[in-house]
Parts: sequence; C-alpha cells; structure tokens
Amino acid sequence: MAWISLILAGLFEMFGVVMINKLHKDRNWQSLVLLIAGFGASFIFLAYSMKTLPMGTAYAIWTGIGASGGAILGMVLFGESKDWKRLVFIGMVLGAAVGLKLVS
Repeated sequence: MAWISLILAGLFEMFGVVMINKLHKDRNWQSLVLLIAGFGASFIFLAYSMKTLPMGTAYAIWTGIGASGGAILGMVLFGESKDWKRLVFIGMVLGAAVGLKLVS
C-alpha cells in the first residue's frame, strides 16, 4: 500500500505542477485552489508512504515522478520541446526511480 500511496503522491505532484503553469497563465482563484489541493494531496500521500518506506527512497521517487511527469506533461499539453535528449534524461530519471524500488 505504501508504494501505491507513493505513486499517487507523485501523480498529485504532477497535477500541482500543471496547476502552477495554469495559474501563471490564467490568474484565477480556481487554479489557485486546485494547485493547493494538488500539492496538499501529494504531501498527504507522501507522508503516508513514509510511514513504511525509507525517507530517502520515498522522497527520491516522489521527486522523480513529479519532475519527469511534469516534463512529459509540458511536452504533451503545452508544446514544450520533445528533443530526443530530453527524452533520454527523463528516461534516466524514471530508470533511477525503478532502480530504487528494486533495491528497497
């Protein structure tokens, strides 16, 4: 259950990052509320997963999911560069997260 919670935390982190971009563009209270809710849920799920998982592993995977997911969503939703070098490094981040899962 801790790993599922950690993945959910990472997904909410991705949502929060998208809401930062939306708030920057729209400047409305709905975007702000969704941003706070996304990051709030992310922290709650992260805290729950850290009851079982080591802090370093949980935090590294959480940030990896958030960073790589945010970059991918930027490419898909906002037309950011899809250069092969970016994709390689995103793959490296995800590979490191999987490696931490395998050794934890």
